[in-house]
Amino acid sequence: MAAQRRNLMQSHQSWTDDLPLCEMCGVGTATNCVYGSDGKGSQIHPNEDGHLRFRGEDGCFLYGVFNGYDGSRVASFASQCLTAELLLGQLNSSHSDSDVRRILTQAFDVVEKSYFETIDDALAEKANLSNYLLPHNENLSFHQLSAQGQKVQERLKELELEVSGGATAVVALILNDKLYIASVGTNRALLCKSSSDGQNQVLQIGRPHNTENEEELQRLAALGVDSARVRQTGLISGQSSTRRLGDYRVKFNYNDIDLLSVAKGKPVISEPEIHGVQSLENVTGFLLLMSEGLINALESAHGPEQANQEIVAMVAAELALQNSLEAVAQSVVERIKRLHHDVYVSGRQRATFCSRHEDMTLLIRTLDYPLAEGGTPTNPSGRIYPVSVPYSNSLSTSKTSVMLSLVMPSQNTLTNGTNTASTLEEGTPTPGQSPTATLQSTNTQTQSSSSSSGDGSLFRQRGSQAAQPDETGRVPPYVDFTQFYRLWGSDHSEGGGLGPQ
Repeated sequence: MAAQRRNLMQSHQSWTDDLPLCEMCGVGTATNCVYGSDGKGSQIHPNEDGHLRFRGEDGCFLYGVFNGYDGSRVASFASQCLTAELLLGQLNSSHSDSDVRRILTQAFDVVEKSYFETIDDALAEKANLSNYLLPHNENLSFHQLSAQGQKVQERLKELELEVSGGATAVVALILNDKLYIASVGTNRALLCKSSSDGQNQVLQIGRPHNTENEEELQRLAALGVDSARVRQTGLISGQSSTRRLGDYRVKFNYNDIDLLSVAKGKPVISEPEIHGVQSLENVTGFLLLMSEGLINALESAHGPEQANQEIVAMVAAELALQNSLEAVAQSVVERIKRLHHDVYVSGRQRATFCSRHEDMTLLIRTLDYPLAEGGTPTNPSGRIYPVSVPYSNSLSTSKTSVMLSLVMPSQNTLTNGTNTASTLEEGTPTPGQSPTATLQSTNTQTQSSSSSSGDGSLFRQRGSQAAQPDETGRVPPYVDFTQFYRLWGSDHSEGGGLGPQ
């Protein structure tokens, strides 16, 4: 079986080639990027993220986003193997909630063990060559090594590339109109539910397994690890996650890592935390699965306080503009990518957090949520109006600046289902008053105007330099609203003279 898995890893075959993709789902991606002093970006490494979106039998759906690091091998393997462990007859509508939780946990365990089976031979060879090299050439540099020793060292480097790397994962399973979320690491799941009174409740399902998670720190402390030092260091073997798939260094060689050397048991684990059960019966809304790279890019640009609300607002805006879920997801990713870049080139306080970003993946699964017909939404009057949400010139790192473009299909309220309340209100236009939308929160409220476009052009770079605000915090106008004022004026002629005065 291990040989079969190795062969699959080295080929373009997949265990899941014959499974149908879910058509109620869209995925957007962007590769990693580091910016130069001129604001131009360059890719650092190939995309290491992975995802899955399959429709099984008996009303079962499976989705996942995997954030790989040090290569894409683990993310790719996990997306294939996990699907095979869950959608090839293991789940059916007769299973209870406890059955589903057990099967999910077992599936992650199989993925972890199966992956290490695929690299068993390479790990054994690496250990054997290391044992040969050290006693013979312990104090010699590469140039002083014998020809045989140099070959051994080169082979060791090849083997390290072959076996290194890991991934974090967030997986969503829908069965019997119930949602189960299984997470390992630092990706994120958001559930947005629209209620009958027009409110959108945003719920973050679970917390990241990282060095700031109190429960994870307590788990490490119980193993004898200095949790205060872990918190202060912020990274375990180069990653902030305390749970991950693969990564043999922290699974088998953790006693060689200074931070984990005193651990009485395996400190970094692959056991998922199962969240649920969320009933989806009669629910209208959407589910978002996001890689750590996407979350970090948005939080680096605007701070973490309102990141969930911002991305939900972006998705809602694109759902109102687009008639393709793939286009919706990609547009949102491009908006975040542009926002991150624009903050960097602005040179302001948060620019120091935005010099680079990792791979970004966003998966959107709608739940009886309407897409725009023909790609353009209309309001009850039959006229399309751009509705803009805010740009802020605040230099504070604790405030949230939102830069979105919305065309809302109806008046909705966006509230955080966990800690912080925020609302997205669409103003009812009256004669002489232009329609606007305001993102309100307990921390800050900002407002301005910008153009609306479903292709993410709101964040299009204007030349090589970003426009600089004057002493009032305003930037020179760069959007032509002539057609907007003409359309508005034709419908509200009695309101008189709307437009620049």
